[in-house]
Amino acid sequence: MAVSILHRATGSALAFGGLGLLLCWLGCLVAGPEVYAKFQSLAGSPLGLVILVGISWSFFSHMVSGIRHFFLDIGAGFEVKSNNFWAALSPVFGILLTVAFWACVLSR
Repeated sequence: MAVSILHRATGSALAFGGLGLLLCWLGCLVAGPEVYAKFQSLAGSPLGLVILVGISWSFFSHMVSGIRHFFLDIGAGFEVKSNNFWAALSPVFGILLTVAFWACVLSR
């Protein structure tokens, strides 16, 4: 049940926060180099990085949970033991994918 609630919460975070950030980024990109430089400095600040990491975690957690739901929809993993196992691992995979993503981003 907690994974289902987390799936809905991360979807809402992506719909509102992620879309808002995407539109802000595109608006700053269109507004010119000075505005875009300001956006980059804000995104690179500690608060900006927390927001970006949170949105990427929402994406990866939502994706992993969606893949789990896809397998349930095709009839796999309905057994209680299997369902509980993958439900417990879904948030862990979301965190691991987020860490791997940011390790790649920050290593450049």
